[in-house]
Parts: sequence; C-alpha cells; structure tokens
Amino acid sequence: MGGATEIGRFQQSYEHLSAKHRSSLSASRYFRSIVSDTTLLVRYLQLTRPPAPPHARALAERICAEKVSIDDYLELYSRVGKPLRWDQRLKMPREELVSLLKSTRSQIYVLRDVVGRAIGFCEFERNLPEIELKNFGLVPAAQGRGLGAVLLHTALCAEWQLHPRRIWLHTDTWDHRAAIRLYETCGFHTYLIQDEPPGDL
Repeated sequence: MGGATEIGRFQQSYEHLSAKHRSSLSASRYFRSIVSDTTLLVRYLQLTRPPAPPHARALAERICAEKVSIDDYLELYSRVGKPLRWDQRLKMPREELVSLLKSTRSQIYVLRDVVGRAIGFCEFERNLPEIELKNFGLVPAAQGRGLGAVLLHTALCAEWQLHPRRIWLHTDTWDHRAAIRLYETCGFHTYLIQDEPPGDL
C-alpha cells in the first residue's frame, strides 16, 4: 500500500468521521494506524496466571494438537493471515520453517470443521519457562460464531499444563479489531505498547 492515491483516499475517510471521533483521534495517528508501511502500533500482552477455562458448549467442529506438514501449514497460514497481512512465515526460509514445525518447540492446535477441513489454528513457540502465542486466527468464513474463543481458551489451557512463567504475545493495528478483547477475556494484560516496523513482526 502507498502513494498519493492511498493517502488521498484515507484523507477523505478521515474527513468523513464524525466530529466526536475526530476530536479523539488525530489525523496523523489515523493515517499511521491505517496506511503506514513503516511503523505499526504494537501491543504486548502476557498471561501470568491460569487462563479462564474453555467455554462450555457443544461443538460440531473439533480441536486437536497436531504436527502439520509445511504445505498444509502454509496453506492454512495464508487463508487465515492474508486479510491481516501476515507474511512472517512466508518470508522464512523453507528449511528453517520445516525444522521449527518438526521440533518440540512448536505446538499447533488446529480447528477443523465437520468434514475435517482446517478452519483455524493457534500456534505456540515454547521456550520454557516462557511460551509465545505466535499466531492465532480463523479463516474469514468461520468468524463470528464464537469458534475463535473456544479455540483460544482450549489451546491456552493445554499449554498451561507445562507450568510456564508466562504466555505472551503481541498484536498490532493490522490485527482483527476483536483480538485484544478476546485476549483480555482469557486473562492476558498489556505490559508494553510501542511503534515498531512491520518487518520485525
């Protein structure tokens, strides 16, 4: 994204915000949060106590801890991450990613629909006593039904059985708008907010 055309389009969108919203959101911050390819506002959160238990609901879908092939992983990563501009794994050398996925450091919980098709995943990188929640999300067609909350709660409870000091993650202005609220529902709290280049994420 970039160029005068994009800036002009978002200038118009900013000007069409209500006066109330404009008074609480500077133009420079609005533009940065939407069109900047040089910095993102990044929020770091951590879970330092047992997570809230999974929601009690019957699911036709199933959640399993899996070791997935690199091709299946990249296909799911792309389906989930394309709307959110995920690209870190796509830029990672293939041999390095294969090694990671095969290692005990990597743990992936996959959400599958009634016919067994992967529709979401929750990926952790373990470096005990800390665990990083590296990637989490659903394909667009599976969103809005509460499945993400069930997946995240289930995966966090499973990882907490390793007795980590904390589980941490970062989210940014490109992520789904409901992400922070969901993380906080699970017990995460913010410990750092800062601007960072997207290439580091």
